[in-house]
Amino acid sequence: MLTLKLIQEQPEFVIERLKVKNFDATVLVGQINQLNIQRRETQAKVDQLKAEMNNLSKQIGQLFKEKKNDEANSAKEKTFLLKDEIKELDVTFADIDKQLSSLLVQLPNIPHKLVAPGKNEADNVEIRRGGEIPQLYDGKKPHWDLIQQYDIIDFELGTKLTGAGFPVYKGKGAKLQRALISFFLDEGEKSGYNEVMPPILVNEDSGFGTGQLPDKEGQMYHATADNLYLVPTAEVPVTNIYRDVIVDENSLPIKNMAYTPCFRREAGSWGAHVRGLNRLHQFDKVEIVQIANPENSYQQLDEMVAHVEAIISKLGLPYRIIRLCGGDISFTSAMTYDFEVYSAAQERWLEVSSVSNFESFQANRLKCRYRGKEMKKPELVHTLNGSALALPRIVAALLENNQTPEGIKIPEVLVPYCGFSIIS
Repeated sequence: MLTLKLIQEQPEFVIERLKVKNFDATVLVGQINQLNIQRRETQAKVDQLKAEMNNLSKQIGQLFKEKKNDEANSAKEKTFLLKDEIKELDVTFADIDKQLSSLLVQLPNIPHKLVAPGKNEADNVEIRRGGEIPQLYDGKKPHWDLIQQYDIIDFELGTKLTGAGFPVYKGKGAKLQRALISFFLDEGEKSGYNEVMPPILVNEDSGFGTGQLPDKEGQMYHATADNLYLVPTAEVPVTNIYRDVIVDENSLPIKNMAYTPCFRREAGSWGAHVRGLNRLHQFDKVEIVQIANPENSYQQLDEMVAHVEAIISKLGLPYRIIRLCGGDISFTSAMTYDFEVYSAAQERWLEVSSVSNFESFQANRLKCRYRGKEMKKPELVHTLNGSALALPRIVAALLENNQTPEGIKIPEVLVPYCGFSIIS
């Protein structure tokens, strides 16, 4: 959520920068600033009336002492009228405040100056590539055929137990999942991330804090009886650890990571691009989250990008890094880098990670601030997160790119975790 201070002091800047996200903020900014003026005027009137009432209260006691009962009773009657007026103004203030909040949450985050204008993914900017695209043998198969051939993932059984998009991992497929999760967590620990195991159900305050609510209710599974949401990503509970918290400047950056299953009610569609592991309703992911000093949050973003890049390189997967344009970046992000790995069997790029800096947008919702020795008052932190990594498409690419007539070879870094070097 953008701060009122920014919107009030730099309305033209906000309007102009949000055009990069193809968002016309002209009307909203005008309404917000007008309501903010009304709110300040209402608060000033309340403060004035309270001061007047306090002054009268002091006079009443003195008037009674001086036996000026008529004047005292008249002053007392006036305090009753002032109280009623203050109550009415308090209701007006609460109504203005509610309207203001409902408008503020409609404004997206301002994109960083490096974010290019654009309408969709076709306008994204490729930063760099790494790894080599493998040349597969003539009998190459997509992963949905490979998993049936080697009986390692069962989609039909998942449909029987739950529904479409909820696979059952079996045998070496289950071990590969567990191996990747452990590998990702170990790599995160080497990079200084502290592991946490958060709940996978969160409340509305947590959903609001990271921007999933009120924007993405339809994308999350909702346990209606308890009004809790299944996490779409560990970003939500891990970032919300710092909701309503003031951290010490010397503790920044705070680096956490978490493995959780993730749940997303994505709209159904057909075709190879969403077949098999390409799109699921439940999937496993290791998430990295940072709470950073605003002065160096983009340095931390670069560090996070390098961390994800190193993991993908160790898995031996060909990849490219994309900086998202204004039309493709999320509502809450100021800058996002996507990682895509190449699927040699599907002959296309698969997105496997997004690494983002939200600057103070989430922190303002979370009321997460930091305090330094020279600071007069606490200031908002910057929050960052990234997938390190999401498993489904990583598994798809590993199976497809490492297939041979004899079986599927396991990358060397995973063999100690798996306990086997080939799926056959």
